[in-house]
Amino acid sequence: MDAPPELQRAEYDLAVLAPNGLRRGRSTGSCATAAVRAALYRLLGGMSVQHAEVSLPDGLHYLSVPIKTVTLIDADTAQAEVLKDGGDDPDNTHGATIVAQVRRNAAGEIRFFAGQGVGTATMPGLRVAVGEPAINPVPRAMMRAAVAEVLAELQSGEPACGFDLTIGCREGLAIAPKTFNPKLGIVGGISILGTSGIVEPMSMASWIASIEVYIRVALAACAPGDAVAYLPGKIGRVFVAQTLGLPDKRSVQIANFLGDALDFTQKALAEEGRTLPLLWLTGHPGKLAKVLDGVWDTHSSKSNMAMQGVARVAEEMNTAGQGVLFDATLLQQMKEANTVEAIITLVRQQDVGLSRRLWREIETRIAVLAHARVPAVQRIEVRLFDLDGEQLGAGA
Repeated sequence: MDAPPELQRAEYDLAVLAPNGLRRGRSTGSCATAAVRAALYRLLGGMSVQHAEVSLPDGLHYLSVPIKTVTLIDADTAQAEVLKDGGDDPDNTHGATIVAQVRRNAAGEIRFFAGQGVGTATMPGLRVAVGEPAINPVPRAMMRAAVAEVLAELQSGEPACGFDLTIGCREGLAIAPKTFNPKLGIVGGISILGTSGIVEPMSMASWIASIEVYIRVALAACAPGDAVAYLPGKIGRVFVAQTLGLPDKRSVQIANFLGDALDFTQKALAEEGRTLPLLWLTGHPGKLAKVLDGVWDTHSSKSNMAMQGVARVAEEMNTAGQGVLFDATLLQQMKEANTVEAIITLVRQQDVGLSRRLWREIETRIAVLAHARVPAVQRIEVRLFDLDGEQLGAGA
């Protein structure tokens, strides 16, 4: 089906390679959204489409996603399947079949359910509530948008009618043990993830090589007194662009390769016989706080999660002559937390001021450890953010 004319969006061309020369792919969220859309066309319009167009969260593009199968199950239910293509990224779900079953309901709302192979959250600290299917907020928003677009296009459905969206993955039970899901308290399968709808091929050896190029470009763009910023992902990007005012050329997305990025920086500066006044490291502590345990390649397949390191800092703050800042119960909860985001919530709920103090200490420690690796940088500043982009330590 053609994209609704009112969207006025350009197709995102996956044939255009990423800067590292590798193929981009479709996130599980995009695949699930395409399957929802195809099932709705069958249910409401009697059409079995071969491609479904998925509006991306950037508001500017859509993906044209091939549909594997479409089936009308009964008068109120249709199902579609999409083959996951993760591009050249070593994505555990590459080649898996994502399934969406769409069923009318009388609740007048869109409800999400975990089908076979998609997990359910059993512990706090995730982006979804306990008992909910492990479908993150952005994919949920994409699927809601797909429903609204199809309804507007077909002018179908009564105002009181809603839809139950059951999302599954044929191979999900086998894939899940290869991910962090069991440690996160997600049982029964994979998570439906994605923040952009696109899989960037970032966790590859060739991407490491390309990071050096990006860093050299960033350093070359620096006038005397300028700073650069390194980000593991997209969290903190608004701070870098708007608060720090750094242009794109001096902002480098380093993926999981913090150690390599610092080594490349030291090498480039040493070759040129100069120093860099200031380097910013910004992002989520789930990545950057792994440095506390001496981990410099933060990919989940190469390292454990950061909760123990964060809890250890809290314990050490208790013995630094400042009194008992973190009581035994809170410390135990931090050690048993299934995500760093859960620790953020735990400490913030107990004492906002204490939370800021903890994350400022962690920022300082990360900066010291990173500085030891890149002495040609005069000063390193670290800023940590939660998943909503809110500052945790300094400046919070």
